[in-house]
Amino acid sequence: MRFWDASAVVSLIVDEPRRAALFRLIEEDGDLLVWWGTPVEVASALARRERERELTADVASAAFDALHEISASWHEVVPSDAVRRTAVRLLRSHALRAADSTQLAAALVAADHDARTLPIVCLDERLAAGARREGFAVITV
Repeated sequence: MRFWDASAVVSLIVDEPRRAALFRLIEEDGDLLVWWGTPVEVASALARRERERELTADVASAAFDALHEISASWHEVVPSDAVRRTAVRLLRSHALRAADSTQLAAALVAADHDARTLPIVCLDERLAAGARREGFAVITV
């Protein structure tokens, strides 16, 4: 199992250059693990791209449908005090935004604080840097 950052999920459902490589990762290991806020982060990215006319309304609609479909089968790290405490610690240790610290905290909690046990699929450079400093193997395709 791998932990998937929201940036990687966006690239799964929108036609981007890395999409084929990400699908190969899913073929190797079909289980996606995400934090509970991933659907909101992905929806935000899709809506922003639609507003900025990077996506047409039809493409955005299809992407939202794909998000709904893929989210039905992934595993989520739910909110908890452990995730919250870890996210706060990460904010003081790394140059992360709140949502990124929460994603990384969820991955750490899912890995039982042993980052070596859970690779992260991440296309966000800042989050990937923090994950590497925490000891995760980061897959960037």
